[in-house]
Amino acid sequence: MELREERVGDRQAVREVQLRAFGDHGPVVAELVDSLRAIVGLSLVAELDGQVVGHVMFTRSLLDAPRRLVDVQVLSPLGVLPEAQRVGVGSALVRRGVGMLGERSVPLVFLEGDPGYYSRFGFTPGGELGFRKPSLRIPDGAFQVFRLPAYESWMTGTLVYAEPFWRHDAVGLRTPDA
Repeated sequence: MELREERVGDRQAVREVQLRAFGDHGPVVAELVDSLRAIVGLSLVAELDGQVVGHVMFTRSLLDAPRRLVDVQVLSPLGVLPEAQRVGVGSALVRRGVGMLGERSVPLVFLEGDPGYYSRFGFTPGGELGFRKPSLRIPDGAFQVFRLPAYESWMTGTLVYAEPFWRHDAVGLRTPDA
């Protein structure tokens, strides 16, 4: 398996990964990815036998800290083709991405996700470390953060998602229509 930064020629394959990985929500996720390209910090693909089978995107957002705004990254989305799941593709993408962001002096990476999955990479509940989630619709356990070497103890506050997350209504959980 090769992990590398996404290239322009990968866009359709990445779109297909997200469409298939997220099922009924795939179209929204694929549109979100297209919108986030303008502010992407890092976009990685996993390629197996010449086929893109996984994708992860890290995008610039802000932490509204008491001293000043801090540039941070949000891991979203992470998608793997159904037939390539449960063999380490997603884990490899997360580890590589977080490692690369640490080398780029990013202080924090946030995400919304399953704590059972992301805790294995060192993500911890953000609320327990003094961070505030950008929406009340995000379950407390799902709001997670990874502190990188550039992190400093004064960097606390509220995560402010980039505009495309709001435009695509891709923040937190929605209550099903009654």
